[in-house]
Amino acid sequence: MVAALSFNRSGHGSLSIRVNRNSKKFFAPFLAALFFLSAAGTLTAQAASDVPVFKVTPGESNVTFDVEASVAIKGTFKKWESTLTFKSPDVTTATLFIKIDAASVDTGSGMKNGKLKGDDFFDVKDYPYITFKSTKVVQTGPTTVELDGDFTIRGVTKQEKLVLNILKGKGTGHGTVTGTMAFDRKQYGMNSGIPFIKIANRVAVTVNFTADRVSGPQLVYKQ
Repeated sequence: MVAALSFNRSGHGSLSIRVNRNSKKFFAPFLAALFFLSAAGTLTAQAASDVPVFKVTPGESNVTFDVEASVAIKGTFKKWESTLTFKSPDVTTATLFIKIDAASVDTGSGMKNGKLKGDDFFDVKDYPYITFKSTKVVQTGPTTVELDGDFTIRGVTKQEKLVLNILKGKGTGHGTVTGTMAFDRKQYGMNSGIPFIKIANRVAVTVNFTADRVSGPQLVYKQ
């Protein structure tokens, strides 16, 4: 048996096989291997269809923050992305990943924005992203879920808890979720303040997500 593999300039290839009389005994195992690989690919596709796949709708979602201070410090991030994946229809198998462009912070004040982007706070030059990746999911009520995860800001990573509340759409293909997380800014190296403004250490982060199931089965919740 002779096999030849050829590619053209566009990167497309072709495989040709020529069988002679002396190679018949090798041809059957070769075909069996091809069949096995094809079947494995089919099984992988079937397995993927058994997992819910969701897409977060950016235009209907947002990430905001609020800090207690003598002058209100609250705002949003204009650039961020999020993925929500599952290993099975069980909601507790979820993995939520959020990646925020720290430089996209917007408080409505150029002075506050500049201060938050600087070395004393987000330090966006050296640490352009703020991230959260869940590591454990527990359903705590009919419409509440707690996510423990790795929260990273300014290059410092600590475990924090994000509490999600399903506002509507539970058990359907379209849902709205709100979540809250609080952290101590000084634990992440943000020890400074803003001139003439007294700032608390606690920072509250709120996420509001609208997501659609694009494929796979419905999520399964505890009753």
